[in-house]
Amino acid sequence: MEDFMASQNQDENKPIVAILIPAPTREKVLPAESLESLTELALMRLPKGPQITPDELTEMVDGTVACITGWGTPPLGAELLKANPKLRLIAHTAGSVRNLVPLNLVEEGLRVSHAAAIIADAVAEFVVSEALLGLRPLHEIDRGMRAGEEWKPLHERSIGRLLGACRVGIVGAGYVGRKVVHLFTSFGAQVSVYDPFLSNESAAALGVSSCTLDQLLAESDVVSLHAPVLLETRDMIGAAQLAQMRDGSLFINTARAALVDEEALLKELQSGRINAALDVFATEPLPFDSPFRSLPNVILSPHAAGHTTDTYLRQGKAMVEEVGRFIRGEPLVFEVSAQMLPIMA
Repeated sequence: MEDFMASQNQDENKPIVAILIPAPTREKVLPAESLESLTELALMRLPKGPQITPDELTEMVDGTVACITGWGTPPLGAELLKANPKLRLIAHTAGSVRNLVPLNLVEEGLRVSHAAAIIADAVAEFVVSEALLGLRPLHEIDRGMRAGEEWKPLHERSIGRLLGACRVGIVGAGYVGRKVVHLFTSFGAQVSVYDPFLSNESAAALGVSSCTLDQLLAESDVVSLHAPVLLETRDMIGAAQLAQMRDGSLFINTARAALVDEEALLKELQSGRINAALDVFATEPLPFDSPFRSLPNVILSPHAAGHTTDTYLRQGKAMVEEVGRFIRGEPLVFEVSAQMLPIMA
């Protein structure tokens, strides 16, 4: 990646774009060919070391019209952004921008795009994988085969549920929620959604029924969380809500642990009444002695739902292309509007 940087045309009339992503993350998310194409439109600055210091950040942003950010980018404070009025676009190769830029500046005209819609594809596939494992536990069947369990008892234990015959409840109809809906409905599952911001017309367009949270929990065989963490959604799933779930149902959380009362969830799972697939936890990494690790009715993963090698490269490519659109004066595809901010993760 450094080779093409050394060879790019030093045309002082070109706008400057700062790549505020330290290595090795930069190599994961930014395809060299994408950046090479951007050199036709702009001059680019790369950080010198494995971390971006405050002084380097100030130097890199000076005179830029756009910045490409991602995991490892330090927060871009109001003072820095206001001192650089030419900087009008932040193209974030990751998802949430809440801790990256002051949201009030977006309302005042700073343009921000992010790759959340790209990451949503990976999360949606992961959720369906967890649902399938929860309904037909191939991981347990495999262990039984390797351990030499008797054929017929293992066969009987292997009989699970058909996803297409289940009712699936989706909490939150944002980027991920909508893509999860599409995948579940393709299996033939009946899907209902709880989202106070989802209109009946939008629900109909998605091919789902809109319902209350209580209805969704009581009627679903599979419940999957995809809501953002807001004041209104913290601990939205507590003991009372978990108690409404059907015996033997599956609870999936790939969103955020803060949506759930973790102690209440642990207690419900320890009873054995419901099952779960959990990708997020109140403390991460999950402590070695966490009681979740010993529960046979829980599928555990290390906050991995949105991560694939293909997704990383698509995230970076999408944001490089977004910067290209911005420089050419074309409409942005992944822009975060001021109206979206209050209900976004």
